[in-house]
Amino acid sequence: MNDLDFRGQQALKHLLPNLTFDDAGTPVRSPLTGTEIGRLATTTAADMDDVFATARRVQREWAGLSFADRRDRVLDFHDRVLSDRWALLDLIQWETGKSRGSAFEEIADVAINARHYARKAKSLLADEKVQGAMPLLTKAVVTRQPKGVVAVISPWNYPFTLTASDAIAAIMAGNAIVLKPDSLTPFTALAVKALLERSGVPEDLFQVVVGAGADLGTPMIERADYVMFTGSTATGRKISEQAGRNLIGFSAELGGKNAMIVRKDALPGNAAAGAVKACFSNAGQLCISIERIYVHTDIWDEFVAAFLAKVKAMKVDATMQWNADMGPLISQDQFDKVSAHVDDARAKGATVLAGGEALPDVGIFGYTPTVLTDVTEDMDVFGEETFGPVVSLYRVDSDDDAVARVNETPYGLNASIWSRNFDEAEALARRIDTGMVNINDSYAAGWGSIGGINGGLKDSGMGHRHGPEGITKYTDARLVASQRLMPVAAPAGLGQEAWSSVMTRFLKAVRNLPPQLLGEK
Repeated sequence: MNDLDFRGQQALKHLLPNLTFDDAGTPVRSPLTGTEIGRLATTTAADMDDVFATARRVQREWAGLSFADRRDRVLDFHDRVLSDRWALLDLIQWETGKSRGSAFEEIADVAINARHYARKAKSLLADEKVQGAMPLLTKAVVTRQPKGVVAVISPWNYPFTLTASDAIAAIMAGNAIVLKPDSLTPFTALAVKALLERSGVPEDLFQVVVGAGADLGTPMIERADYVMFTGSTATGRKISEQAGRNLIGFSAELGGKNAMIVRKDALPGNAAAGAVKACFSNAGQLCISIERIYVHTDIWDEFVAAFLAKVKAMKVDATMQWNADMGPLISQDQFDKVSAHVDDARAKGATVLAGGEALPDVGIFGYTPTVLTDVTEDMDVFGEETFGPVVSLYRVDSDDDAVARVNETPYGLNASIWSRNFDEAEALARRIDTGMVNINDSYAAGWGSIGGINGGLKDSGMGHRHGPEGITKYTDARLVASQRLMPVAAPAGLGQEAWSSVMTRFLKAVRNLPPQLLGEK
């Protein structure tokens, strides 16, 4: 047994000491070594009634706890994530193949989310007094209650972040979770469950079901009160249709073809360093990764030279050490798609400035960080999401040209602008049709601004995670209106015509009153 498999097994034993395998299950293999991690029992559609019945029973008990009780347990989870970070890092890497730096981003993100919603849930979900029908006489309050059971369908690329962070907000709102992780990464999801339960979260408030999305997706949606999905746009459309038929809420982060603009006043070296992180974090297997860069012609030569130097200096390795910039891809399917996009572009006349080759000595799905130019519309890589370590460079003459080309896609998830003029860059950001724009950063500034929203426009999603909506979406709102002294109707004996005259005079009188006097914000 090599050191990577040994560390992976030790991490499993530490995080999941009571884990049992099932020889009849589908094997999960490590992209670092090709070794089988293990096989888990498969959940069937017939099991879903019991799964959701258990979730509803436990959820009722959980929703009855105070925010302080929930907060203390989620903060304990926060502490355990950080204290167990070494085992979590090894497990995440063993299951995904990503570099240690990319794995640590998941640890940090989960801790940030847990801290934020543990502390903010009470205020974000507090009763809200709103303007009533009649000033002084009508008291109107919006209250919130948990949805009930939230179905979370999470992807393989960030199995800790996109399992735990989406669940934490829903749990703090008083919900139970039924999670279906991707079949490539079920063990990280089970580690989340174990850590939550060690932190005092009731057993089975967070349940993990294992199996193919085609088998479990529909049974989950049919029984859930809300669905949170991260994955492809095609699958997101299908889930949205199913949720719509059931009249339940749905939120999704979907595909992207994210772009960076390097303005003529940008510092080429800084932009080049930012582009490396933007394009090749987690081997480009990141929903908000940059796959297109539009560079102003005035600094094209300087930027391209700096960028290529940094790309060619990257260390790509299958390791659990901190010195690798990038690890292998996660699966044969991802390797094949990346290879196909690059091969198609090369065959149709694109220039490969760096990479474009497999790395057979880096895990079992190693691939070089790849930079293309002379990419044209007939190439697959031009408009399709690659979801791998491939970026295309385009020369532009102006900001207007850059914005037009950034927006000529059905996607709208993330964008990045590099400039020394913040005012002009911020004005430019308002013209870009994406849910997030980072200025002088690739994605971390926006993603990490957890007080704000994160989500996609156009074909890149609906709804948001993070910010107030990141937790309020997991609740149902109710208006409670209490009327004092008299109902909102004509007093006895006044008559409708006289009542309408009184109301007209009243409405004219209050037109210019300060909003605070009317109960408005």
